Parts: sequence; structure tokens; C-alpha cells
Amino acid sequence: MMQIFVAGGSGRVATELIKNLVADGNTVVAGARHEDNIINLDGVRPVHMDLHADVDQIAELMKGSDAVYFTAGSRGKDLLQTDAFGAVKTMQAAKKLGIERYIMLSSIFALQPEKWNLDGLNQIMDYNVAKYFADNYLVNQSDLKYTILQPTNLTEEPATGKISLDVSGVTSNPIPDVAKTLAEILKHDNTVGKVIMMRSGDMPIDDALSNI
Repeated sequence: MMQIFVAGGSGRVATELIKNLVADGNTVVAGARHEDNIINLDGVRPVHMDLHADVDQIAELMKGSDAVYFTAGSRGKDLLQTDAFGAVKTMQAAKKLGIERYIMLSSIFALQPEKWNLDGLNQIMDYNVAKYFADNYLVNQSDLKYTILQPTNLTEEPATGKISLDVSGVTSNPIPDVAKTLAEILKHDNTVGKVIMMRSGDMPIDDALSNI
């Protein structure tokens, strides 16, 4: 059993992720600016987390955790302080505490600016810029055992339990499948140091991750 910190714990993906992590026998500390919106489950401790805070304050919330997930997002309202630098501060906090495992929820092609003019991405250009800098810091400067998951467009559809990691364009992912993939990444050491793009597909999630 692990204690896992989820940054952005009140969001749509985080809510499903937390359910999966608890079902796997873990305890969760979930941080959010509106902590009252975090799912109420046994094994889940909500904490108030402001990504405008300094690294030491964020680290205080993470103490005792074995892994960190970053699923926070400002929905375009606070891209620099939340999606970009807020993410970086959680990485710095993890490093300060000696928490090596860090899993980032990102966005498809966030590290490939040449694709940002594709239909479905061109209207979220500023978001992808923020994710580009956060992802780059994680890969090149954090010194953490990272995995970055880059799903295509999120949809509020039922889980299929199946995905594809072969992505060439902008399609979609049901939110529960993204959350399940995030949870399963923690069990697959072969995902460390990887940027994983995903879309809906026909391969069971565990098989897809095992084949990386």
C-alpha cells in the first residue's frame, strides 16, 4: 500500500483516478483549491492546496507520500501560475522531499509545437504552451522518475477499458479510461522516463502499458 498525493484532486479525471487508487489499496492525499469538492471516500484525505503558494508550503502537504500525480488545470483561467509554474513547484516539492515517482497528466502533442495547429488543438494554443513548459521541466530538469500521459480530447463517456498508444491525430478518450491508465502506470516500472500518448482503442489498458 502506498500513500499517493494527487494535485488537482477535485477535477473530473482526478475523481476517477482517486477511486482507482483507493480500489488498488492505496491511501490518497488529494489537494485542491476547493477541497470541499474532492470525492468523499474512505482512505482519502482532502487538503487545501493553492498552486500560487511557495514550494515549501506545497511540500508540507506532500509529506509522507510515495508518489505524486499532477492532474490540476485552470481551464484557461490561470495557465502560467497553475498549469505551468504550479506544476513545476509540485515537482520541486517532490524532489525536496525525496519523492521520486511523479506522474503528469498532460495533453496530446504538448511537446510537439509543430502539431498545435491541427484541428482540435488550434483553439487551445495557450494551454499547450503552458503544458509544453511544464512537461519540458519534468523531462529535462526535475530529476524525477516521471511518466507523462498525453491523452487526446477528454469526453464524458463510459469506460471501455481499452486504449491505443498509436496516436497520429486528435481523437478522444473517455475520462474513466484516462484515469484508469494513470492509475495503472504506477504499477508499470517500464513507463518510467516515458511520454505516453493515448487515444481510444481496442487493447486492454494493462496490455497496452505492458508493451511499452
